[in-house]
Amino acid sequence: MVVPATLVQTVVSAYGQSPRAYHGADHIVEVLAQWRSVAAGPGWQQPRETWLALLFHDAVYEAGRRDNEAMSAALARHELEAHLEKLGIDIERVCTLIELTARHGRLGLADVDSDAALMLDCDMAILGASEERFDAYDAAIAEEYRDVLPAWMFRFNRRRFLKHLLGLDRIFLSDFFHERLDAPARANLRRAIGRGRTALAAGAGR
Repeated sequence: MVVPATLVQTVVSAYGQSPRAYHGADHIVEVLAQWRSVAAGPGWQQPRETWLALLFHDAVYEAGRRDNEAMSAALARHELEAHLEKLGIDIERVCTLIELTARHGRLGLADVDSDAALMLDCDMAILGASEERFDAYDAAIAEEYRDVLPAWMFRFNRRRFLKHLLGLDRIFLSDFFHERLDAPARANLRRAIGRGRTALAAGAGR
């Protein structure tokens, strides 16, 4: 799919806004690489819609806000209606997929179809990355919240979220990602939770 230069500029500008230690252009490059792995594997029912959803899903991001996904979906709707409406893209579907990313860890197999499961897993695949890459991601999330929450509160909330993910029967909703990444993801989560426990204990001693 050919993306107009004006739309590309909007996306580049959005992901170039700071501070984005993790949710920037490199993250989008990674999730779109995961999109291609799905395309070469089980395939997509709606390839254009899922690609665009991943492209825009973090276009609006401010650590700690609860409306990032809704705002990203609104931006996607505006840009797609302005530049790609004549291509027959299901813009409503794109927006729905973007808004689903606000519910990571709270959706089950019965809540999503195959494309939604795969798209969400593309975004969560970082959990099953190498130890080095996962640790860089974990540190980058902490950096994004450095001026948003006190360090102890961030560590407490982060550890609670990671423990929730570890307690899920399935971290990844699709078989494609579950079979390849569940084991390394659980190992990464256990290490991060252990670090969080140590940091909280150290903080409590001050």
